[in-house]
Amino acid sequence: MAHLLNVSLCTKIPPKPPLSLTKPSLSIPRFLSLSHSRCPNPQALILNKQLLEDFAKTGLLALLSVSLFFTDPALAFKGGGPYGSEVTRGQDLTGKDFSGRTLTKQDFKTSILRQANFKGAKLLGASFFDADLTGADLSDADLRSADLSLANVAKVNLSNANLEGALATGNTSFRGSNITGADFTDVPLREDQREYLCKVADGVNPTTGNATRDTLLCN
Repeated sequence: MAHLLNVSLCTKIPPKPPLSLTKPSLSIPRFLSLSHSRCPNPQALILNKQLLEDFAKTGLLALLSVSLFFTDPALAFKGGGPYGSEVTRGQDLTGKDFSGRTLTKQDFKTSILRQANFKGAKLLGASFFDADLTGADLSDADLRSADLSLANVAKVNLSNANLEGALATGNTSFRGSNITGADFTDVPLREDQREYLCKVADGVNPTTGNATRDTLLCN
């Protein structure tokens, strides 16, 4: 450290003045000597400067590594909306109350949402990919453009829900669900699911004014 300090100061501070006979001079420790004769050559200055920069970078990387090590890995799965500070992906959220909440583009992928309450929730663009929604209440919910691919939507209350443009590809199942007044406009459904839903479809969606059977193209 003394050597580095000597190098950084030698080019900026003039040589030590001669001792005065009237005033005692301050003594300078030997390891801080500013004599020009001890200054390294320019190549050495460049080399030491590079070493200092490398040392600073190494310290910064070390601090970053420590901070990442102590960060909860689950934070990588935060969703949007008011629950942005809460992890909702890949979680057991059985029976949780989300009623009336604004959960736009919220991430519920692979979560267990049995008997969860989403009544009247705004779920525009939310993802329920491969989630288990068995017995959940999605009545009056705004599910436009939501992703229900591979989700278990069995025995779900979808009455008056708006599912315009939602995705329901793969093995998505609506068996036993209440779809009275639900709007399925532009929802891609397997033919067997469409046939099943047409057998139980009735009502008119209060938001869009579309008849459920018409949105399922039952005729």
